[in-house]
Amino acid sequence: MHLVDSCSQCGFVYDELTVEGIPERLASFGPRYRDRLVASTEPPVARAGLRNRPDVDAWTALEYACHVRDLLEIQRQRLALALREECPTFDPMGREERVVTGRYNEQDPLAVAEGIAERAAGASAAFASLTPSEWERVGVYNWPAPTERTMAWLGRHTVHEGEHHLADVDRLLGRPPARSNPGPLGS
Repeated sequence: MHLVDSCSQCGFVYDELTVEGIPERLASFGPRYRDRLVASTEPPVARAGLRNRPDVDAWTALEYACHVRDLLEIQRQRLALALREECPTFDPMGREERVVTGRYNEQDPLAVAEGIAERAAGASAAFASLTPSEWERVGVYNWPAPTERTMAWLGRHTVHEGEHHLADVDRLLGRPPARSNPGPLGS
């Protein structure tokens, strides 16, 4: 079993986030990403920071935001599948392919921000509705290797992805880093 319980890059520790805190953290992504994407379209922020890749192996700030938008929806769908089926295997989302086929870097940042807000609200509501036994349901997650994961892990991982990539967006837009600590908002 491959344990993924923290991120050495951003400092996120999965178990520091209670299941009760997951919906609030998910809902917070709408306004937080919107703040970055709206600011990136206004002077004096250079629009180049939004659409330029720092190197060939990294995404742009807009591509990271599009990835988070799509991930929020896919994770909500995975949760729904795990509630319908016993231990389903989750298909890979095709993250690299989506950047190209979805033309992420050509999308309107404000539309992406609205998409994140809608999907974050949907994911938040889906996780908020879980009963204690539903948090413990499992599905086979394919990253980093196929492993059975609880819905609590799925929720925490979704929050981690949003936080981690918000830090990527901030770095690319030249902003101070976002807090990755999964403690309560405002603390």
